[in-house]
Amino acid sequence: MTLSVIILLATGSSLLTIALNDNKSIPLGTFTTWTGMISLPLTIYWGANELREPSSKLNRILSEFLRIIIIFGILWVPISYLLAGNLSFTFSEKETFQGGQVAMRWFWRLSYGIGIGAILTLIIYWISLLFKKKKTVTNNV
Repeated sequence: MTLSVIILLATGSSLLTIALNDNKSIPLGTFTTWTGMISLPLTIYWGANELREPSSKLNRILSEFLRIIIIFGILWVPISYLLAGNLSFTFSEKETFQGGQVAMRWFWRLSYGIGIGAILTLIIYWISLLFKKKKTVTNNV
C-alpha cells in the first residue's frame, strides 16, 4: 500500500485528479495521500517488533514518537481541511488564516512532518541496531 501511494504521488499520476463528487471538489488524490500518511508510519511500526514492544529506552521513545506520527497521519485530512477550508487542499492569497498562505505553510509542515518523521524514526532505529550489533561483537571478543 505504502509503495503504491509513493509511486502514484512521485509520478504525479492522473489518477490523483479524478473527482469523487459531482462538483469536482474532492480529488481521489486526497484519499490516496491520506492512505499514504497512515500506511507509511504503520508499515514501520508493524515492520519492527522492537518498535511495537520496545525493550530499551531509545526504542520506547522511538515507539511513542511513531505512535504520535500515526495519530497525525490519521488526523491529516481533518486538520488539512481545517487549514484549507476544502478537501482539495487548495490555498490562495487570502488575508484570512483558513485557505491563506500561513495555513498553507502549516499544511506543508504537517504533510512533510509525517513522512520525514516516520523515515527519521526508522533511520534512528537502524542506526541503533548497528551500534547494538557492534557492541555485541565487541563483548564477544
